[in-house]
Amino acid sequence: MKIAVYSRRLNEKDIPHIQEFFDLIHHKKFDLFIYEDYFHAIKNKIKLKQQHALFRSHEEISGTIDFLFSLGGDGTLLDTLTLVRDSNIPVIGINIGRLGFLASIGKHEIKTAINALENANFVLDKRSLIHLESDVNLFGEVNYALNEFTIHKKDSSSMITIHTYLNGEYMNTYWADGLIVATPTGSTGYSLSCGGPVIFPTSENFVITPVAPHNLNIRPIVISNDNVISFEIEGRSESFLCTLDSRYVTIDSGSQLAVRKEDFRLNLVRLHEHNFLTTLRNKIMWGVDQRN
Repeated sequence: MKIAVYSRRLNEKDIPHIQEFFDLIHHKKFDLFIYEDYFHAIKNKIKLKQQHALFRSHEEISGTIDFLFSLGGDGTLLDTLTLVRDSNIPVIGINIGRLGFLASIGKHEIKTAINALENANFVLDKRSLIHLESDVNLFGEVNYALNEFTIHKKDSSSMITIHTYLNGEYMNTYWADGLIVATPTGSTGYSLSCGGPVIFPTSENFVITPVAPHNLNIRPIVISNDNVISFEIEGRSESFLCTLDSRYVTIDSGSQLAVRKEDFRLNLVRLHEHNFLTTLRNKIMWGVDQRN
């Protein structure tokens, strides 16, 4: 089995867990590929007992590896989207970060996760993505996101006006700091913090959530992800922010933007003992009685 490993950094407190991870990979005799920047961060602190290859890009692992491990939090896992792209490589998120909603496998479950991988004893969640179409190439070849697309004002500028259309038909105008279009996966992220609903990962929907809307009668709305949503932006400022997950670019009011469901999905590995409802209760304390 061929395993790739991606992470952003190494924290001193996590060294025992990372060492355990690489020791288990060595014990299982998996072929090992390590993201080059991460290798340079760990090479003097982690003992690697086996031969390994380095990689930096999608091209170097596509069609080569069987699974990609993400060692970190949810932000680290989102980074892997630029590496796996449409290759269908399953991603396994080990939570070495904080919340770990997407990277749901805890540090204490590393051995369990690797054994499950070896024995093919896991569930493969196919997560839908959101695709951005624009008149200029804003995000290169990775013009899609797992969590959300947003339009947002810059810095301390005044609110912006976002005219929104559904399949070319006028839907609504939002006077707000910004607008979020989230996937079911992203419904528990930025959209949730702005008052959006939680959507089950298997739902074929988008949720459109305004950020600090001036027209208070406007609320988040859930639509089918078979729709194409397009936008026209106005504001006192000449430029605005456009984001796909944690990646962002500056756009102007003349930019033509539309989002739709991406043609492929991201494969996330989930252990059998984990499920979405348990994660909701454990990670965001959903439904927990705080009165005691």
